[in-house]
Amino acid sequence: MLETIAFAAFAFVTLASALAVVLLKDPWHSALMLGVALTSIAVHFVMLAAEFVAMMQVLVYVGGVLVLITFAVMLTQRDDEASDEVVQA
Repeated sequence: MLETIAFAAFAFVTLASALAVVLLKDPWHSALMLGVALTSIAVHFVMLAAEFVAMMQVLVYVGGVLVLITFAVMLTQRDDEASDEVVQA
């Protein structure tokens, strides 16, 4: 019974964060929600007794891909104040 409740809770977290990835307008918040979704998928793997796959999920996707997405978001966001100063000068 406890496993079913835990599965339902993490399934809700996975679906809610995946929906937030698509619906949020700020790319930084969307990337954070992607991290939550990928971490909760790793929890599902642990519940299925696939600890190695869960560890690879965390290392490769949450650790690697999310860091790359974070750098991409930080490098592509533009500062509105700085762009206004350049135009006026």
